[in-house]
Amino acid sequence: MLLYHAVTDDPPNWIAEFTVTPRQFEAQLDAVVASGRTPVTVSALADHLAGRAPLPARPVVLTFDDGFADLPGPTAAAMAARGLPGTAYLTTGAIAPSGRCLLPPAPMMRLDQAPLLEQAGLEVGGHTVTHAQLDTLGPSALAHELRDSKRVLEDALGHPVRHLAYPHGYNSGAVRRAAARTGYETAAAVRHALSSQRDERYRIARLIVRRGHTVADVEAWMRGEGARVAPYRDGVLTVGWRWYRRARAVARGPEFAG
Repeated sequence: MLLYHAVTDDPPNWIAEFTVTPRQFEAQLDAVVASGRTPVTVSALADHLAGRAPLPARPVVLTFDDGFADLPGPTAAAMAARGLPGTAYLTTGAIAPSGRCLLPPAPMMRLDQAPLLEQAGLEVGGHTVTHAQLDTLGPSALAHELRDSKRVLEDALGHPVRHLAYPHGYNSGAVRRAAARTGYETAAAVRHALSSQRDERYRIARLIVRRGHTVADVEAWMRGEGARVAPYRDGVLTVGWRWYRRARAVARGPEFAG
């Protein structure tokens, strides 16, 4: 699974590292097509992980986080022109009228544009309300982030929203259990790894595509090279960083996951 954010020539500084230019994006999409892999949605992966349906022999999932302004326009158009499906995870507080979130300022899409994504072949998933570090929140705040974002998207789309992505991949056992209780069928993390057919339904690995990544990087990933393969256990540094962030959140309150 690949993770994109904004596709733009002029990103705000805070997100620039995690963006690609339109020219880079189209070249990377062409590399995906040329690889012979079959792009699928997260729903197709969910059906496989739940034992309901098989996957094609060489699947790949293209995902988009947050809901930047380019997504329902040129980015979705570039996907549709190649017949590529994907999954977009939207931060409702950043795109809803009068919404509030922790994302720094950036051009964002509007909530009423979410149906346009589906028309272009991109299914919609939740990415919380405020983009907070979920693994630092108490039960009430966590429930709000998961439940309210799901409700807002379902009201806008008129059907259930089945999938979640943790902001910046931050999650824990408690967060994963809460995602399941809220009714999400899967949740995507980051993990900087290639997903596999043995991956965990509530901690699916993704690779962030950064501005410095090249077509050669994408070609290597399509061959199953260039990154470790999930699932694997969290390392000591990951666990320690989580506890540090939790202690900091007690003192400062919820913080932006990014």
